[in-house]
Amino acid sequence: MPDTFDAIIIGSGPGGYVCAIRCAQLGLKTALVEKDPYLGGTCLNVGCIPSKALLHSTHLYHQAAHGEAHGLQFKDLKVDVKRLMERKDKVVGQLRKGVQTLVSKRKIEIHEGTGSFAGKGKVTVAGSDDKSTTIEGKNIIIATGSVPVSLPFMKIDGKQVVSSTGAIAFGKVPKSMLVIGAGAIGLELGSVWSRLGSEVTFVEFLPTIAAGSDDDVSKMAERIFKKQGMTFHTSTKVTGCELNKDSVKLTAERDGKELSFEAEKVLLSVGRKPYTEGLGLDQIGLKTDDKGRIPVKNGQTEVEGVWAIGDVTPGPMLAHKAEEDGVAVAQRIAGKPGHFDYSRVPNVIYTDPEIASVGLTEKAAKEQGREIKVGTFPLVANGRAIAQDATDGFAKIIADAKTDRILGAAIIAAGASEMIASVVGHMEYGGSAEDLGSTIHAHPTISEAVKEAALAVDKKAIHSL
Repeated sequence: MPDTFDAIIIGSGPGGYVCAIRCAQLGLKTALVEKDPYLGGTCLNVGCIPSKALLHSTHLYHQAAHGEAHGLQFKDLKVDVKRLMERKDKVVGQLRKGVQTLVSKRKIEIHEGTGSFAGKGKVTVAGSDDKSTTIEGKNIIIATGSVPVSLPFMKIDGKQVVSSTGAIAFGKVPKSMLVIGAGAIGLELGSVWSRLGSEVTFVEFLPTIAAGSDDDVSKMAERIFKKQGMTFHTSTKVTGCELNKDSVKLTAERDGKELSFEAEKVLLSVGRKPYTEGLGLDQIGLKTDDKGRIPVKNGQTEVEGVWAIGDVTPGPMLAHKAEEDGVAVAQRIAGKPGHFDYSRVPNVIYTDPEIASVGLTEKAAKEQGREIKVGTFPLVANGRAIAQDATDGFAKIIADAKTDRILGAAIIAAGASEMIASVVGHMEYGGSAEDLGSTIHAHPTISEAVKEAALAVDKKAIHSL
């Protein structure tokens, strides 16, 4: 007889393994199915974690290379790409072991292989040795994540044309790199290689970079990144790709004119799409929408006993969103309350400065017909930012004009990824700009800019006119 579980999770990314852990904590007999050799999914193995390791290492290099104003001088400063990559791999390896321990210690059964539906309540796990087993579950959670979007005329070969997976593993610094797409992934990995000396050029279809960010943030970000040496071509559509022996040539068009670009490497970062290939959704009568996502209501699909979380469902494709999905679904399976509000999911781009946001942008709020108040505070007026030479940026709070309730926030600043949490915390209980402005922030910190922006909503900022 096949093993029977209370919950079977297909996919061990941030959503999957967190869901499995919460299920186990709630006393549910749990199985975790993973096709790759390691747990953690894209985020841990080839995404969030390795890219942040490289961003930190290259940030240190960039600071050392530009330390003259601080009285810092280094002779013959060099980068050892091999050691850079070894450190990145060490970070990933440490976290792999950590996730494996967390899962194993909770007696969650790990089934190595590709999971697919074999009918109602059944999952077949096909291993690399061509052997397969079938396990049964009262609840099956789809947590298979997403994969990079490709272009029909451009094949990712992992050498000259790469996805984010390839761009975190170059053996040497490319002399030049074209980045198609100036979103989070493109900007982060473009920054990594630009800091090390690569000539980085972005080709972006949309009129602004960092799409989805507040308009003021996008404009400032582009100015800052240009000062850092990166080049941007917005409102530009890539139309063709030609691979040569030592370079890649792209053709594009803007305003009816044809353009051409050439570089040693091309990073294709035009987004990600849900990954449901080979799941056998037809075996249980489950359909996806026009974007390949699995429709859900509080994590529950239209098929009883089948749930879906993370990137395969509607909503932001972010690791922390997937984690909260996983916890909420585990709670609901165990008969406990499980829900969270997607409008409070923060979004971060880990460039320098970092870009962080939550809730509505000023433009989106106006498009919804809301009456709003906006407070902005520039970092050039922040003592800590001046002290550490990080004055490029600002904090912005959007509040309801009548209730003063915080509707959204946008921050472009060093450490913005950490600062946004305080805004989310206030939004979680329906807090007002006044509440945030009355919250004591340590001095001197860049986070004081958030407090001042909140005060500025009612023109009460202390350190700006």
